[in-house]
Order: sequence, then structure tokens, then C-alpha cells
Amino acid sequence: MKKIIALALLVTLGVTTSNAQETTKKLKATNTKLATAKVNGAGMVFVTETIDYGTVAYNSDGRREFVFTNNGNKPLIITNAQGSCGCTVPTYPKEPIAPGAKGIIGVKYDTSRAGQAFTKTVTLTTNAVVPSKTLTIKGNVLAADATKS
Repeated sequence: MKKIIALALLVTLGVTTSNAQETTKKLKATNTKLATAKVNGAGMVFVTETIDYGTVAYNSDGRREFVFTNNGNKPLIITNAQGSCGCTVPTYPKEPIAPGAKGIIGVKYDTSRAGQAFTKTVTLTTNAVVPSKTLTIKGNVLAADATKS
């Protein structure tokens, strides 16, 4: 009787483990397809659309990068990148991004604005299927006197 119970337990454990692995594989395959879905025209898929600076020192380097891929079948042209205020300065590639190629949107936040949390946006204007894209940066700059200790 003990052998039958042990065998039943092993079979149940084996089937459960096997199903869990297949579900994980299916989920990973689905997520990969979503991330690389092709569009008819130009498109943009970002690694992340929000960058969290965390807590940064006063007057520290405020440069960060948004990485994207053109998931379309036509070249992507970015015609403008506008920060939500003068403290957020974006840079973008001026040349067309070929289908399947990667590009970078640079952003520099002015970290001389001490002792305050921030949430700012960068709005892109493109020839993509969805022509406008908004990216977000956020974080907190330490007070000027907090960096002297």
C-alpha cells in the first residue's frame, strides 16, 4: 500500500512540474511576441517608457537613455522631441531608423534643482503608426547641503 501511495505521489508531482514548465514556456513566448509585434509602417517599441532616477545627488549627472526598436516595416523618422520644461533636455537621432534597428532618446535632467521630487515628460513626434509618444522621467534630488556630509 505504501508503494502505491508513493508511486501516485511521484506521478502527480511529475505531471504538475511538467505542466508548470510548459505554461512558463508559453508565457515567455507570448511576451516575446508582444514585445516584437510588427506594424505596417514605422513603429517604436521601448525597453521602458519610464526612467526612475531614484534619489540623486545635487548637481550629479542627470543623463539617461531610452532605448527603442523600430518594429515596423518602414524607416522611422523622429521630427521632434520636447521636454515638459526647460530642466528636461531631450536628444534624438536625426537620421531615419531602419526597420528592426535600435535607437536612443537621450534625456538630461537639471539636477541643480535641489531638495525636490520631480516627474517630467518628453514628447516625441514621429512618422510612426502612433505619431506621438510620451516618455517619463522621475526621481528625487537631494538638498545641496545633504551632499556635503
